[in-house]
Amino acid sequence: MSTPSQPTTLRSSLHDRGQRLTPQRQRVLALFERIGEGRHLSAEEVHQRLLGAAARVSLATVYRTLRLLSSMGLLQELELPEGGRRFELASDAHRDHHHLVCVRCGQTEEFENAAVLAAGETAALDHGFRLLECVLNVRALCPRCVAAECR
Repeated sequence: MSTPSQPTTLRSSLHDRGQRLTPQRQRVLALFERIGEGRHLSAEEVHQRLLGAAARVSLATVYRTLRLLSSMGLLQELELPEGGRRFELASDAHRDHHHLVCVRCGQTEEFENAAVLAAGETAALDHGFRLLECVLNVRALCPRCVAAECR
């Protein structure tokens, strides 16, 4: 959830980048803080939720804000092979997690797996790399899309 120092931290981070803390930027970040870690939204979903909350914001502003907040490390961007992008609240405590992504509807579920992390660490060491993060995106069909396919 949002902490009292969050707007001040966001304001100083934006100021350091020569940016202002606009109401739209505050609303986008507040939306992700309200829905919590592990929830993934597209720019269009963010836009719809903000409009549903009677916030006046354009889709172009949402796209720019998501890119800015991602570059600041406040949001994490998940790039899907089909060209879509989803965003989630960034968290150091929840850094090395993986995603099941439905290639049809875009539903995204998170999972953690120690074996995947160990394989990433081993691969990095074997090739002289230093592991920064280990993320696996599994492309699949969600149960709803599988059921629709069988009809």
